[in-house]
Amino acid sequence: MNSLYVKMIRPEGKITLEKAGYLLEKETISSLINTVNWEEFPYTPKVNFRIGYAGDEIWLKYFVEENYVRALETRTNGEIYKDSCVEFFVSFDKKNYYNLEFSCIGTIHMAYGPGRANRTFVSPENIQSIKIYSTLGNQPFDEKQGQFAWELTVIIPAACFQFDKGLTFKGKKASANFYKCGDGTSKPHYLTWNPVKTANPDYHRPEFFGDIQFE
Repeated sequence: MNSLYVKMIRPEGKITLEKAGYLLEKETISSLINTVNWEEFPYTPKVNFRIGYAGDEIWLKYFVEENYVRALETRTNGEIYKDSCVEFFVSFDKKNYYNLEFSCIGTIHMAYGPGRANRTFVSPENIQSIKIYSTLGNQPFDEKQGQFAWELTVIIPAACFQFDKGLTFKGKKASANFYKCGDGTSKPHYLTWNPVKTANPDYHRPEFFGDIQFE
């Protein structure tokens, strides 16, 4: 099982997505999302991420190189997994977890619950407080083929984890997994940070989350 130390970042002045991305690159380590768990889906884009936190915010930055990009979903809590997508699933109590899914144009899906069934959407108002920037912009497009490299920077306030009231990150132990997928692309793929030992692709398996420790 993989484990990850989430460093506390102590920024000065006003925080922008650009500054958050810069500080993540300067102060945190890069981790790979490169595990192919299901042989029938061998396509492997190059994907890594960095994670840190500042005060009551989790900061994430993803780096992706792939040959097929697709961004058709524009609805909050829509079918983002069909597009070129990176994901962050996290549990703070080992019972329920949040699935945060980010398309390559910054469309967001966020829900909560104990498993794939019985998910409860996080309110759109809370999701709107997430700051997100993609180097591919924010306008939808049909699939493009070629050689593409894109980056996604995300700032997630603690209040977005609305079912964990009063959540603070300092010293917190949690479990999580990080994913890359694109179900609706010409080359469907299902890459994970921590291995998922199921017969078929399934990200909603918290028993295969890795450990994360906030500084």
